Amino acid sequence: MATQLEARSGTSARVRVQKFGTFLSGMIMPNIGAFIAWGLVTALFIPAGYFPNETIGALVGPMITYLLPLLIGYTGGRMVYDVRGGVVGAAATMGVIVGTDIPMFIGAMIMGPLAAFLMKKIDAIWDGKIRPGFEMLVNNFSAGILAAIMAVFGLLAVGPLVTLFSDVAGKGVDFLVSSGLLPFTSILIEPAKILFLNNAINYGVLTPLATEQATETGKSFLFLLEANPGPGLGLLLAYSVFGRGVAKASAPGAVIIQFLGGIHEIYFPYVLMKPLMVLAVIGGGMAGIFTLVLTGAGLRSPAAPGSIIAVYAATAQDSFLGITLSVLMAAAVSFLIGSVILKTSKSTDDDIAGAASKMEGLKGKKSSVAGNFRSSGATDGPIRNIVFACDAGMGSSAMGASVLRNKIKAAGFPDVKVSNLAIANLKDDYDVVVTHQDLAARAEPLTQSATHVSVDNFMNSPRYDEIVELVRASAAADSGVDPKNPMPADVAADADAGTAAHDVLAEESVVLRGRATTQEEAINEAGRLLVDRGAVDSSYVAAMHEREKSVPTYMGNFLAIPHGTNAAKDLIRRSAVSIVRYPEGIDWNGKQVKFVVGVAGVNNEHLSILSAIARVFSDKDQVAKLDEATSVDEVLALFGKVNA
Repeated sequence: MATQLEARSGTSARVRVQKFGTFLSGMIMPNIGAFIAWGLVTALFIPAGYFPNETIGALVGPMITYLLPLLIGYTGGRMVYDVRGGVVGAAATMGVIVGTDIPMFIGAMIMGPLAAFLMKKIDAIWDGKIRPGFEMLVNNFSAGILAAIMAVFGLLAVGPLVTLFSDVAGKGVDFLVSSGLLPFTSILIEPAKILFLNNAINYGVLTPLATEQATETGKSFLFLLEANPGPGLGLLLAYSVFGRGVAKASAPGAVIIQFLGGIHEIYFPYVLMKPLMVLAVIGGGMAGIFTLVLTGAGLRSPAAPGSIIAVYAATAQDSFLGITLSVLMAAAVSFLIGSVILKTSKSTDDDIAGAASKMEGLKGKKSSVAGNFRSSGATDGPIRNIVFACDAGMGSSAMGASVLRNKIKAAGFPDVKVSNLAIANLKDDYDVVVTHQDLAARAEPLTQSATHVSVDNFMNSPRYDEIVELVRASAAADSGVDPKNPMPADVAADADAGTAAHDVLAEESVVLRGRATTQEEAINEAGRLLVDRGAVDSSYVAAMHEREKSVPTYMGNFLAIPHGTNAAKDLIRRSAVSIVRYPEGIDWNGKQVKFVVGVAGVNNEHLSILSAIARVFSDKDQVAKLDEATSVDEVLALFGKVNA
C-alpha cells in the first residue's frame, strides 16, 4: 500500500510539474515570432550587427523592455480569463517592467495570470447581480481599478523579488560555468525532456535568463541547453545503424522529423523502449554544453522548435562555428554511447509502438508524431469522438454533425459521439475534426492529434462516407468487429430530437414565399424573423452578414443556414429558427438556394430542430415535399413527422 501511495504521489507531482511547464510554455510559444523579430533587428542593426543603423537599432531596447514582456503578460492573462484577463494582465505587467532595469519575462509570467485570476474571481462575486444597463460601467471600472492596483503591486513588490531571483539564478549559472559543472545540468535536462517536464525549466528559468544575457552581450548559450538537436540526432543514428526491427526501420525517418522539423519528442519512444539509452542523450547533451562553454558560442533568441534550421536562424554572428561544433559533438557522443548500448544489449525487445503509447501516457495526451511508430493499417483505437467545428458552432456545424451522426448510427455504431463546437473552443481531445475547407487552417493547430477532414459543404459531402469507413476500420482493428456486418441500429431514435423543436420553430417564423431576390436580402429577411420573435437583438443580423463573408453557409440541396459569428452570441436572447422558402431560387455565391434557415442558438436548445432539418434536406424526396408544401402547417408537420 505504501508503495502504491508513493507511486501515485510521484505521478501526481510529475503531472503537476508538467501542467505548470505547459502553462509557462503557453505564454512563451505564441510569442516566439516576436522574439525572432527582436533577434533579427538586434543582429542586423545594432552597432556590432551586419548592417549597423542607429535609427533602426533604436527598436532593440523598447522591444525587449516593453513589447515582449507585455505580450507574455497579455497571453498569460488571456489563457486564464480570455481577452478581459489579457487586458488586466498586460496592464499589471507594466508595474514590473517599470520597477526594474532587466527584461521582465518572469515578472510577466507572474503578473499576467495572477491579475487575470483575480479579475475572474471578482467578476464571479457580482455575476448576475448587476442591474441592467450598468454592466458596461461596472465591468470597465472593475477592470481598470484592479489593473491599477496590480500594476502598483508589481512595481513595489513583485518586480524587486523577480530582480533578486534573476540575480541569484544568474550567479548560479556563472558559478556552474566557472567551476566547469554546467555540462552536468544535462543529467537533469535530458531526462526531464523525455518526461515532458522540461518546459518548467526551459521557460521558467533558462529562457528569461538567456534573454537577459543576450540583451547585454548579444547572445547566450542558455538558449541551446534544452533545444540542441544533437543528442537526439545521435541516438536516432545509432538506432539506424545498430537497431533492430521496426525501431531500425523507422529511425531514419525520425531523424528528418527531429533534426529538420525540430520535433524532439519523436526520439522519446526510442529511449523509453530501452531506458539505458538515456545515458546516450545525457552524454550528448554534456558534450554539446561543454563545446558551447569552450567556444563561447550562443544564440540571439530562442530556437523554437528545436530544428537545426531554427538554431541557425537564431545564431549570433560570431557563433556559427561554435554552434555547429556543439551540435556535431553532441550527436557524435550520443551516437557512440548509443551504439555501444545497442551492440552490447542482450534484450531483443523491439516494442516501439508500446513505447510510443507509454510516451503519450507521460505526455497526458496524444502525440502528433506517435503515429510514425504504428504499423500500416493500425489505428490509435476505436474512434469515439467526432466534432464538427465552425466559426460560431451553432449553425452549419450542427447540421453537418446531425447528418454524419445519422450515417454512423445507420452503419451500426451508435456509441460514437458526434458533436459540434465553435473553433475557438476546440481542445486537442477529439479523434476526428470536421471543418469547412475555408476553416481548416484555423482548426488544425488547435487539434494536432486528431484526424482532420475538410468539406466544401456540411449537408451532403461525400467525405462523410469516408469517415464512416474510418469508424468501421478503427472498430475492427480495436476489437475484431466485422466491418461488413455491424450491429443493427435504431436509426429512428435520435438523442437530439425532443419537444424543444416546437419551441424553437414557431408558425410565425415560417414564410412560404420570401420577398428577397438577393443573398443579402434573404439574410435580412431570415434575420428579421428572428428579431421579430424577440430571439435576438437587431444587431445580430449584421453578424449574420459578417459570418457569411468569412465562410459561406450554403449546405447543399438548395439549403443555406445563415447565422451569426461566435462573437455575436451575446446578442442572442433565446434559441430560435426561421425558415424562408424562395420557389424561384436565389443565387448564393454561385449556388441555387430555395430554402434559407436563420439560426440563433443558446445552450444547444436549437439542435433538435436542426437535426430534423438536416434529415429532411439529406433526403431528396423530403426536399421535394417541402418544395411542394402549400401551407405553413404542412412544413411544420413535415418536421414534426421527422421528429416522431
